[in-house]
Amino acid sequence: MEPTTTAAVLAALGLLLLGAALVSPVSGRLGIPALLVFLMLGIAAGSEGIGGIPFEDYGLAFRVGTIALVLILFDGGLNVPRGVFRHALVPAVALATLGVAITAVIVAGAAILLGLPPLVACLLGAVVSSTDAAAVFAVLRAGAVRLKAWTSAVLELESGLNDPLAILLTILVAEVAVRPEITAGEVAATALLQFSVGIVGGVVFGYGGNALLRRLRLPAAGLYPVVTVALAFLAFGVPTLLSGSGFLSVYLAGAILSSRPMPYQAGVRRVHDALAWLAQVLMFLTLGLLVFPSRLADLAGLGIALALTLAFVARPVAVLLLLWPFRSPWREKLFVSWVGLRGAVPIVLAMFPVLRGVPEGDEIFHLVFFVVLINSFVPGSTVPWLARRFGLVETTQPPPPAQVELISLRDYPGTFTWYRIANASAARGAKIRDLDLPAECLIVLLLRAERLIPPRGETQLERDDYVCVLVTEEARPFTDLIFAQPVEG
Repeated sequence: MEPTTTAAVLAALGLLLLGAALVSPVSGRLGIPALLVFLMLGIAAGSEGIGGIPFEDYGLAFRVGTIALVLILFDGGLNVPRGVFRHALVPAVALATLGVAITAVIVAGAAILLGLPPLVACLLGAVVSSTDAAAVFAVLRAGAVRLKAWTSAVLELESGLNDPLAILLTILVAEVAVRPEITAGEVAATALLQFSVGIVGGVVFGYGGNALLRRLRLPAAGLYPVVTVALAFLAFGVPTLLSGSGFLSVYLAGAILSSRPMPYQAGVRRVHDALAWLAQVLMFLTLGLLVFPSRLADLAGLGIALALTLAFVARPVAVLLLLWPFRSPWREKLFVSWVGLRGAVPIVLAMFPVLRGVPEGDEIFHLVFFVVLINSFVPGSTVPWLARRFGLVETTQPPPPAQVELISLRDYPGTFTWYRIANASAARGAKIRDLDLPAECLIVLLLRAERLIPPRGETQLERDDYVCVLVTEEARPFTDLIFAQPVEG
């Protein structure tokens, strides 16, 4: 590639990314999911849009998409809160396995009734069967909504665990489409191998990576995210080379890695959060660039019908059926059934049939466009309103105006916890020296309005002060009692 060509490509990419960042606040104010705006921006920049960028390289897009999915899934695993598995693992696993299968079957059945060949219909059902938590939580953050613990945990775990099965289903159905002679035994053996190797890979790289990070003494804090990115790529690449599910492995590796203390944990998570957002933006821009509006006219009716079937029939049936045995309120189950937004995974999977040589691959890709578009816009635009309507919004105090992090090569006991002094707080009006704090606790920062006040013994705490306390896990119940409930940043 010539230098001028490289410069032109980088300039175009820079303009697209800058445009995506600049329009994202507008999407929140209009109640439109940001990922949908990125999609439309890609279409506008494509060969049939005002940008006129010629791009139809499915191979390059698939490779970039695979790397993006690795980063997205690893970040999803890193951000799974401790203890969430205990509360929501069973329903999430049910949705991530049986839920994916039921969704795929219903969409495939609808596609057959609408005239698609059975194998093409099954392939389409597999491609759109998984959900994307990043899309859901991006909409919630834009609407300043925080879900209650159970609902949030189910959505988060389901979306991280269901991608590998959707990918596996897509690969298997695509193989059947191009190799009709494949037997059911081969399909079952492939599925078993994928999951077993994927689980083992996730455990090995999760626990092994954590042990490595705890023993490493690198000269700069910025090198630790380099190591975790390397672990993510290894957790995907090695099991994939061994015929396992690299996507399942990389998600489990991230979840296991974050479940135990590691150096620069907050900084590492910030880096991976930024990488995951970049990956999401790139994937939706790529989908937009690959979509040719002139090819959509003939597929519009079928695509809209399938998207509505997924949103109003397949997803609700699968979720309500599988969550029926659990003792959660029906409004939570209804909410989970409605907000199964689609994200980067269907985009990447929609490229696979094209690359595998499935005759109707291009048609499947453009049908997925309608599914992602409508499932991002219709449920996505109602998520904050519905969460409030169903009473699923967690009542939390305003986040602290600052963050405190201990950057160290060693793992010290204790975490920095923020408290906001409220009317009911026992610390309101008290001087710091009069607080009966445990010996292992230390007030390190006090913020009052726009001022930073050095916390000394004679300092008197006032209503709406933000207090940052270094506290150990054992002493946390005492500080919660003194200052009232903590504030999450």
